[in-house]
Amino acid sequence: MKKIYLDSAASTVIDERVIEAMIQSMKEDFGNPSAIHSFGQESKSKIETVRKNLAQWLHVNSNEIIFTSCGTESNNLIIRSCVENLHIRRIITSPLEHKSVLETVRDLKEKHLELEIVFLPILNKQGDLDFSHLENLLQDNIPTLVSLMHSNNEIGNLTDIEYIAKLCKKYNALFHSDTVQTMAHYPLDFSKIPVDFASCSAHKFHGPKGIGIAFIRKSTGLKGIMTGGAQERNMRAGTENVHSIVGLGKSFDMAMKELNERRKTIEELKRYTIDQLLKKIKGVSFNGHGTDFNKSIYTLLSILLPFPNTMVGFQLDMKGVAVSQGSACASGASKPSKTMLQLYGEDELKNTTTLRISFSHYNTIEEIDVLIDILSEIQENKVSTILS
Repeated sequence: MKKIYLDSAASTVIDERVIEAMIQSMKEDFGNPSAIHSFGQESKSKIETVRKNLAQWLHVNSNEIIFTSCGTESNNLIIRSCVENLHIRRIITSPLEHKSVLETVRDLKEKHLELEIVFLPILNKQGDLDFSHLENLLQDNIPTLVSLMHSNNEIGNLTDIEYIAKLCKKYNALFHSDTVQTMAHYPLDFSKIPVDFASCSAHKFHGPKGIGIAFIRKSTGLKGIMTGGAQERNMRAGTENVHSIVGLGKSFDMAMKELNERRKTIEELKRYTIDQLLKKIKGVSFNGHGTDFNKSIYTLLSILLPFPNTMVGFQLDMKGVAVSQGSACASGASKPSKTMLQLYGEDELKNTTTLRISFSHYNTIEEIDVLIDILSEIQENKVSTILS
């Protein structure tokens, strides 16, 4: 049985060229980058080459690129340090953020009772946020961090981070965006988008797991929260993961150089999936702005199936097709995710199943046909069971 992978929002297949680069680095770059001898300096040189290249792609200073273990760590570093070192008194975010933002914010509130947490209202079932309310809040001139993701990891909605960044700049607020789903999938120019902080994970764009970056604009004065060494511009103590940094650099470079070709392939797959679902799955609907390519990330499609949220994901997996019933961080849960409950009432989600289908340029039309056929078979079986 050929397996089909349609869960690239959770993690992607590692590019063979990335694996080769990492193997070469593991063979050559064994010296500690903090050591002053030639072995250490060779490792240090590899790190700085990747840092400089990433900075060029993002149009920032290389000193503003900090290597971390993943997007979750980057989010924690940025948000916690803003409160503990920059004396932020209010965080404005949304109830649709990734858990690494929401749980960090809640934890900080427990430790800093004076910290104000504001969740922007959701305007409709598509998940649009009330940005006029955001501007009203920012006029208070309270030291504020705004944290809003570029693309929702579950329903795929895109946020206009350039507009939000300029709004924050106007009112002297700091702006952090979780760009884990969009980094290396869109050309982000941080010389034009005045975001203060952003995060990324290599395994979202065909790189290795366990390595990511935090973009930290130098003018913010943010400080590290992990002590014990001067690595990463004093922002993250600890010996750098050299071969993974090399892998991140290679995967980012390949993603950006091949971005237009990859995007064209993936957009065609997503359009085909939408068309086939509408033709063959009665009553299917799409969460967020899934069918609007200007308002939704092209790599992800969240669907609401008109039959119970029971074993659909398991049934697909048994037939060799991997998708997600929500986000990877909430996998295994039989109840609707918190994101879905924010968009719909609990009664509306009864007798439904949410699936997140996420694509890469490795996927094919034939694989989508297999997915649709299995879903159609599941629906027919459920209907026949009810009729009998």
